[in-house]
Amino acid sequence: MPTFSDLRVIVGAAIVSDGRVLACERSDPPEVAGKWEFPGGKVEPGETEEAALVRECEEELGVVIAVGVRVGQDVPLGNGRAVLRVYAAQLVQGTPEPLEHSDLRWLAVDELDSVTWLPADAPIVAVLPAHMDITR
Repeated sequence: MPTFSDLRVIVGAAIVSDGRVLACERSDPPEVAGKWEFPGGKVEPGETEEAALVRECEEELGVVIAVGVRVGQDVPLGNGRAVLRVYAAQLVQGTPEPLEHSDLRWLAVDELDSVTWLPADAPIVAVLPAHMDITR
């Protein structure tokens, strides 16, 4: 069993604007291409989860975000070697562009099931409707 210090943290941003959340279509690797996720990525050593999210959203979408509250619980990844943590977020500056994704979509609560989410993101999508007013 990995120790806490060995645990890799992956962060995701549920960016909500006007009652819709931003979904990003993966372009690679091939086994997940075409599936949808929240933008984000790995927390680097010495970096806070919030700082990692801000950096990842700048790199992936060309935007600046403000990180809000956690959404849902930790989602185990990689046979327990990593965990996904998703935070609600707001756009502060810029318009999202798919710099590292195939496509972007803004989804209302009743549209959340209109895309095929990555398995790791699905538990977060399930609890997201309760959080979509938090960042309005």
